[in-house]
Amino acid sequence: MKNEKASYRLDIISLGIPLASVLAIWIVYWLEIKFGFFLNPMGIGPKSLVGLRGIFFSPFIHGSIEHLYSNTIPLFLLSLALFYFYRKLAFRVLLLGWLGSGFLTWLIGEQRSTHIGASGVIYVLASFLFFKGIWSKHYRLVALSLIIVFIYGSLVWGVLPGVPGVSWEGHLSGFITGVLLAFVYRKVKVIELKKYDWQRETYNEEEDEFMKHFDEHGNFIPSSEMENFEEESSDSTANMTEVKIVYELKENKEND
Repeated sequence: MKNEKASYRLDIISLGIPLASVLAIWIVYWLEIKFGFFLNPMGIGPKSLVGLRGIFFSPFIHGSIEHLYSNTIPLFLLSLALFYFYRKLAFRVLLLGWLGSGFLTWLIGEQRSTHIGASGVIYVLASFLFFKGIWSKHYRLVALSLIIVFIYGSLVWGVLPGVPGVSWEGHLSGFITGVLLAFVYRKVKVIELKKYDWQRETYNEEEDEFMKHFDEHGNFIPSSEMENFEEESSDSTANMTEVKIVYELKENKEND
């Protein structure tokens, strides 16, 4: 069985996916500037059939360099945490969060607006990591939840309306989607704790190599003395057997 440390992996996947995500949104923005594309209309258009395409494209589209930069660091760090701590669920959470938050934005957003940017996915990741960590009740994952609150706790204000030009509907949709995913997968264990031999039902103390280093009085016997101890134990057992046989013979003779 895998131990706890093996459940956390920083490899080509856990590091590559976050890097690829960030690289993708920067490449799209570079192509817009380089070739004069204007991709904003490809964002989510609420309650419009054409606007449904934005569910797939909106996370890659950003309105300005400031908008792009503000999403770059949290997208990288949160997706890195997702793949590092929750490898079993990472791909499902990322895909379902992307599509789910986009569809919910399409449902609740204002019909006259267009929603773009990766902030909806960021809210999915932040809320999932927080609630999943709390519900897991594992000290490492709870600690991760507290770190998320400490660094990105201010994100909660983004789900409220009032700031012009900010898609609070997209933020709220991402937050709700992340909570739902954390609830659905709340019982999925992503860490397999090592189970020691002495914790198993089939454990036999007499066959335990470590326990053999202790004599009947609880004294520890070094490995260098084990061979002599085993010989003495076998001789003692043989002598006791002989005494018992002699005693039984003598007892039977007296009875006769």
